[in-house]
Amino acid sequence: MSSRHSSALSRDTNLPTARNVPPFPLRQLLVLALCRICEPIAFMSIFPYIYHMVKDFNITEDENKISFYAGMVTSAFTFAEFSTGFLWGRLSDKIGRKPVLLCGLGGTGLSVLLFGFAPSLPVALFARALGGLLNGNIGVLQTTIGEIVTVKEHQPRAYAVMPNVWCLGSIIGPMIGGALAKPVENMPALFSPGTIFDRFPYLLPNLFSSICVFIGLIIGILFLEETHAEKRLQRDRGLELGNYLLSRLQRKRTATTKGGNPEEQPLLFETDEPLPRYLTADGSKNSLENAARGCSFDLEASNHVDRMRPIKSEKKPGKVLTRSVLLIIASYGLLAFHTMTFDSLLPVFLSTDVPADKKTLSLPFKFADGFGLDTKTIGVVLSVQGLYSMASTSLLFPAITAKLGPLRLFRFVSIAYPLLYVITPYTVLLPKSLHMVGVYALIVLKCTYATLAYPSNAILLTNSAPSTLSLGTINGVAASTASLARAFGPTVSGFLYTLGLERGYSGLAWWVTALFTIAGAYISISIQEPKGRLDEKDEADGPLPEQHEFLATTGQP
Repeated sequence: MSSRHSSALSRDTNLPTARNVPPFPLRQLLVLALCRICEPIAFMSIFPYIYHMVKDFNITEDENKISFYAGMVTSAFTFAEFSTGFLWGRLSDKIGRKPVLLCGLGGTGLSVLLFGFAPSLPVALFARALGGLLNGNIGVLQTTIGEIVTVKEHQPRAYAVMPNVWCLGSIIGPMIGGALAKPVENMPALFSPGTIFDRFPYLLPNLFSSICVFIGLIIGILFLEETHAEKRLQRDRGLELGNYLLSRLQRKRTATTKGGNPEEQPLLFETDEPLPRYLTADGSKNSLENAARGCSFDLEASNHVDRMRPIKSEKKPGKVLTRSVLLIIASYGLLAFHTMTFDSLLPVFLSTDVPADKKTLSLPFKFADGFGLDTKTIGVVLSVQGLYSMASTSLLFPAITAKLGPLRLFRFVSIAYPLLYVITPYTVLLPKSLHMVGVYALIVLKCTYATLAYPSNAILLTNSAPSTLSLGTINGVAASTASLARAFGPTVSGFLYTLGLERGYSGLAWWVTALFTIAGAYISISIQEPKGRLDEKDEADGPLPEQHEFLATTGQP
């Protein structure tokens, strides 16, 4: 009898075996991803040419110091972001997530344009710093996802979306940066000497980035929904305009396909899910005219019923920065420090020319060498890095997280990280025919670790929040911590890398960074599984009414 009831219950897809899990909020995450994609394109596009850009500034004739100044340019953004990240997080708790995200996009667009016109190192530093000051999107994005995703079952898949977006930007950005830098030299048939692109040889990739940012800004204004618990029902004229345009597009599409194939629909509406907010509380459809007049086109299908009901106000959080939260933030800061160090050191490591007068070789530690790759080759390497990261984030992370859980996964990766930084400098000692094999092996290891560590840490941080009303503050503190770490990473590593080359130790910067990964591994062991608002919600939900009936018939408590 018990087996028969159990089989019947499991066959009914409308009766989950644990509790009623809402649909995955794909639409809102898609819009958020379209807004986000422009930022990694702009950020990553400078890496293939930053070494050569600093060299063209002619601020030093000592090529060993170029890596230090390149690190300064990279760090200017993160130093500035550190100074305002917490403020943007707090501001998003007060005015909502959408205005802060759009402001960050506008700041990024202005920054990349100014950077493309930079004639000197001070202007380049100012342009990067301006982008950091006006952009607090890292923490606010994590907050937005934390509010979109309301059940733990969706977290592995949802928290893989933004890393995938970053990975896609990591593919496009370096390719654009490497291919479009110095167009007069690299594409003389299209760009003539004496033009603006000759005077500003790094303008073209930044111009491309600014166009991407502008598109993302428009998408955000028209289609991005507010997720703040107290601000999401306020009127949004930009969203209303987007609804109106979508309704006109659908009516025009319907008119042109009338009498044709009834299954032909616009791409945006290719889904079995009903368009939320186009339904009344009893499920009957409203006209598109009513939707266009002000009914919000809700890109989050799973929440359309909740939005029809009065929102239950969340209790004000008590202590926000608990010991658990602080440990997770500290581990996030160390993770950001050493991964940013790797990202900034790798292009410099690959660009470093083989020294004419090699220092005395004395293994295992004393050796100085480089790969001497050009910007196009480095751009391809970094693009492959992004492509593999997408595969790892999409395939490995959800599967491994489902088996290990975010805490055990984060601990495992943190403990494995030190070995990566120890072995990296030794790849330059491989035979020349195996150089690229060694480089791509490093890329695979680095990307696998990063795509497992970052989203698992983000899940731990979100789950530790006592309330969504404190998420902006918590993620703001985390973003500021990570920004400070990312700022110091390239600067310190650039100095150590230059010092190492001068003294004959190519691995100095890598090995010092390995010490920070050991500290991160120690902290990860101290982190406990957080019990926050989602756990409380799970306990409050309890079994479904149908499950109560089933449990009663089987005699189970």
